[in-house]
Amino acid sequence: MASTINFNVHHKATEHEYGSAALEVETEVNNIDLAVLPRAGGGGGAGVQNNHHAKILEEGVLLTWEDLWVTVVSKKNNSTGSSSRSILQGLTGYAKPGELLAIMGPSGCGKSTLLDALGGRLNSNTRQTGKILINGHKQALTYGTSAYVTQDDTLMTTLTVKEAVYYSAQLQLPDSMTKSEKKERAEVTIREMGLQDAMNTRIGGWGVKGLSGGQKRRVSICIELLTRPKLLFLDEPTSGLDSAASYYVMSRIANLDKGDGTPRTIVTSIHQPSSEVFQLFDSLFLLSSGRTVYFGPASAANQFFTLTGFPCPTLQNPSDHFLKTINKDFEQDIEQGVTTPAEIAIDTLIRSYKESETFQHVQRQVAELCKQDFGEKLEKRNRAGFLTQCLVLTKRSFVNMHRDRGYYWLRLAIYISIALGLGTVYHELGHGYRSIQARGSLLMFISTFLTFMAIGGFPSFVEDMKVFERERLNGHYGVCAFAFGNTFSSVPFLVMISVIPGAIVYYLAGLQTGFEHFVFFSCVLFACMMLVESLMMIVASIVPNYLMGIIAGAGIQGLMMLSGGFFQLPSDIPGPVWKYPMYHIAFHKYAYQGLFKNEFKGTMFPASEAGGPFTLSGEQILRERWQVEMGYSKWVNVAVLLGMVVLYRILFLVIIKTTEKVKTIKTALLSTPPKRSLQVLANPSSTPVHGENH
Repeated sequence: MASTINFNVHHKATEHEYGSAALEVETEVNNIDLAVLPRAGGGGGAGVQNNHHAKILEEGVLLTWEDLWVTVVSKKNNSTGSSSRSILQGLTGYAKPGELLAIMGPSGCGKSTLLDALGGRLNSNTRQTGKILINGHKQALTYGTSAYVTQDDTLMTTLTVKEAVYYSAQLQLPDSMTKSEKKERAEVTIREMGLQDAMNTRIGGWGVKGLSGGQKRRVSICIELLTRPKLLFLDEPTSGLDSAASYYVMSRIANLDKGDGTPRTIVTSIHQPSSEVFQLFDSLFLLSSGRTVYFGPASAANQFFTLTGFPCPTLQNPSDHFLKTINKDFEQDIEQGVTTPAEIAIDTLIRSYKESETFQHVQRQVAELCKQDFGEKLEKRNRAGFLTQCLVLTKRSFVNMHRDRGYYWLRLAIYISIALGLGTVYHELGHGYRSIQARGSLLMFISTFLTFMAIGGFPSFVEDMKVFERERLNGHYGVCAFAFGNTFSSVPFLVMISVIPGAIVYYLAGLQTGFEHFVFFSCVLFACMMLVESLMMIVASIVPNYLMGIIAGAGIQGLMMLSGGFFQLPSDIPGPVWKYPMYHIAFHKYAYQGLFKNEFKGTMFPASEAGGPFTLSGEQILRERWQVEMGYSKWVNVAVLLGMVVLYRILFLVIIKTTEKVKTIKTALLSTPPKRSLQVLANPSSTPVHGENH
């Protein structure tokens, strides 16, 4: 059903002087029927029959938002008394199935914030008010029916394009689909984004040449298109692409519904589209400083600017003209209190839009759409089962660790070098009286400083965490599957860097003979390595910055070393804090005591440096020299270490889950409409107060 939208604009800006010129705009236009305007990209929605329109709404996803405000909560400013800053100010609009809505505006105007608000991804320090409805219901976005392509291309750099998309297909698509069907879906999606020639090219990253920035962008889009979502959010999908690639990518995105006949609602923020890309847009949402400059058919935006007194020059890209007109970041006159031409243009355009019939039509249509019932709420689609997710994540993580030289291979080389150094320094210790202290020092160094270097893999794990956070937000899999996959994939490498360097130092130093003793030595070393990695997982969940994480992890281990029972014997450790609880929760205590029992139990040493008969038993040394707890077996120490590994991994899960819950609660609290007296706007002189009728 065709809709008639009229521009009724009457403005007269009297003598706003800037430089030597004066701006005087006087326009009066009536009855411009937008229903007959050409549809951008073959869309627009004008002239659609009622039954076809109803069918589209029934099969697709209708997204509406009304009086949407987003403010950033900050500390109180003593000079201005403000406690928050408005990012979005009273926005109203909608996105229909089968249409492509483009959000445009200068940098910092709120494009990504609007996209995050619609996609339910706002940070916990923001306050959101207003209504956002999906098919007329207030509901959370469900997995499979919606997808979000972020602006940052967070990908595993060691994988090829084919591997990255195929692994993601195995995770996202349900178990009811066969592996061949998932593989076919992945290959079709890769071809849709024009990446067929780069299928076997590694994505690449720091120090490794791989895909270009534009190709990485298309890989990110591929991954989110695998489920064929009905609602798709894209944040700057053309970043890093040339004009031709931008057009082909946006054209394929705009025509996704032609592949399976399902109408899709596509909302994208875009910075500076070419004229060909602009023609693909059905609707345009133009923002400036968080305010609506224009919302309506993209094909009618040029007429709106012309009728308001800002016509687009001949042969100029309309989008370039729009952005240039409403961009006030590069004005020559930057003195405070001086009104610039861009500010006058922005205020004129906003006032023209709010006084036009277009604005009133949008308000009425959003109100009507919010009242309509579009049937049941969106249902969550099935994804791969938990076991499948664990297997796929384990395999993918193993491939990543195997190819990433900084994850384990560099550590193995350094460990071997240190093991050779220790083996030569402590070569053939023998069983003299002085070897008692030497053995204790050697075992302490191995269980403390050798395992301490496991934090060297923290930067690589942080990159894994970034991929995990992106995929978790999009609902690909849960925290438990990630923890299982990371744990099982790392076991072979940890065994390798425990056994090889361990064997070198163990046999060069001439420690306790017997294969069973070496096996125990390697088990303790493996458990300590895994413990440190588990500790760094916890640190990464709290401190995502890898430099701060390394500092925090090193500090925590330093405190544990002090209270482990070697540098200060257990009887000499101060009671408060250091002995209770630090001594008992430091894994170094159990590593020291297990290794000491393994080395000294069943051996004999001379009673003094002068030599003589071997009258000093290893049990006596353990009790009197090292103050080891002798009431339980050395294997109990290994069991405690492995139990701490499990505890640390569970703690990692708890922290991630708790962070999610706290963020949800905080967001819900901040979404409560605040008192008007607390609402402070970025530009009160030109913006209506929140809650005022527009």
